[in-house]
Amino acid sequence: MLNQNIELAKSKMEQTLVFVASELNKIRTGRANPDMFNKISVNYYDNETPLNQIANIAVLDAITLSIQPFDKTSIDDIERAILESDLGINPSNNGNSIMITFPPLSVERRQELVKVASKIIEDGRISIRNIRRETIQTVKKTEEDQKIPEDVMKDFLDDIQVVTDDFITRLNSSQKNKEAEILDN
Repeated sequence: MLNQNIELAKSKMEQTLVFVASELNKIRTGRANPDMFNKISVNYYDNETPLNQIANIAVLDAITLSIQPFDKTSIDDIERAILESDLGINPSNNGNSIMITFPPLSVERRQELVKVASKIIEDGRISIRNIRRETIQTVKKTEEDQKIPEDVMKDFLDDIQVVTDDFITRLNSSQKNKEAEILDN
């Protein structure tokens, strides 16, 4: 039964890592990355529609993206949505597609992005620790009801801490990789 609690905690922690990774992918690093556009919605026939559902987003080279709408009449709406987003980029509309060239990031902007990445990672660490705390609380309630032996409980606490430390280490590695990606361009 205690192993089930650890497996459930691992599953929740894995979901946290997936969420953190998706949030980190949205941070602009000076390289063309289609994931940056995942959070942009376009007013398409009076419905807010994710950009990647109404257009093909392709990387042309390290600093250039092409957005090819499936419906050419939506090109102005797509351009407007990109301009209104918080990405700080200027799309170039040629009538058939939208080209986006990413200018190099300034040192100050890189430092700001490192802080944003650090905040995302720290939120992930807090989430991991909260999952550990909730799992321990659940097991302690069960311990009172079912009289789990003290040595079994100690082993469980050691095991959940090892799992937590592993996930925190993985988050720290993600942070180092993202900071290197932001600062190396």
